[in-house]
Amino acid sequence: MLLLRASGARAQTIAPGAVETQVGRITVIADPAHLALGIGLAERADRPLPWPGLGTRVLPPFRLIVVADAAALARISRGRAPAWGAGIALPDPHIIILRADLDGLDHTLRHELGHLALHDAVKVRVPLWFDEGYASWGANEWDRLESLKLNLAVASGSRPGLRELDGLLRGSANTADAAYALAVSAVLELARRNPSGTIAPLMSHLEAGEDFDSALVETTGLTESRFETEWQRSLKTRYGILTWLLAGGFWAIVAFGLGGILWARRRADAPRRAALNDGWVIVEDPEPPVDQHDGVV
Repeated sequence: MLLLRASGARAQTIAPGAVETQVGRITVIADPAHLALGIGLAERADRPLPWPGLGTRVLPPFRLIVVADAAALARISRGRAPAWGAGIALPDPHIIILRADLDGLDHTLRHELGHLALHDAVKVRVPLWFDEGYASWGANEWDRLESLKLNLAVASGSRPGLRELDGLLRGSANTADAAYALAVSAVLELARRNPSGTIAPLMSHLEAGEDFDSALVETTGLTESRFETEWQRSLKTRYGILTWLLAGGFWAIVAFGLGGILWARRRADAPRRAALNDGWVIVEDPEPPVDQHDGVV
């Protein structure tokens, strides 16, 4: 799930043999083996959908490209999509590209549609953390927030700044999972900081063409740096060490401790076991005697 700010989609090549078909407002492009999959996804996407702070909307026409695997995705994105990426969205040329070899494509498509919905409504530039957090919220990726409860790095105080978070969103698969969770938590914090408890006022300012920093101040009363501080404080409260322990971290410590005790015990007992085994000779059982009267008469 990835956003690429790119244009010039005409220069991108699709796999040889790919076919094109129209499903409502959506143009599906895929090889024959994955065309039915693409059509099914397009049918579910070609309808009005609700989006945070924007209401229910019909997205403009776009192209849905279904590719075979990571190699095909990398080729079409010209190497800009990470190996772990399940899909990408290019809002300017209105294109979504999905990998057919991964599960959960409906969910991935919904995330990428979130990028298109945001950029269709908002023409000003927004931070990457907001872009990805908004798409995650639109896709109802609440399991990401649940994963933060078990993230020891976050619980122990490793909470990035917003600009650092942008970099983590483009990092490895290990860092990206937590980064997406942090991004959606930051966007939810924007809603909590508004008296309405929603993100609708912020979206209205952005739709009107107000730059992100100004819209942030108008709807939360906080500058970006101040909001960052408050967001990090909220993370400490919501995903601190106590939350980590209650979510299962305590049992992880217990399991680790028991494993360590067992390892230490086995190591301490190794010389004694070796001494006990020294000089032992295993005698094979003798063959049982043969009864001379056994047999068939």
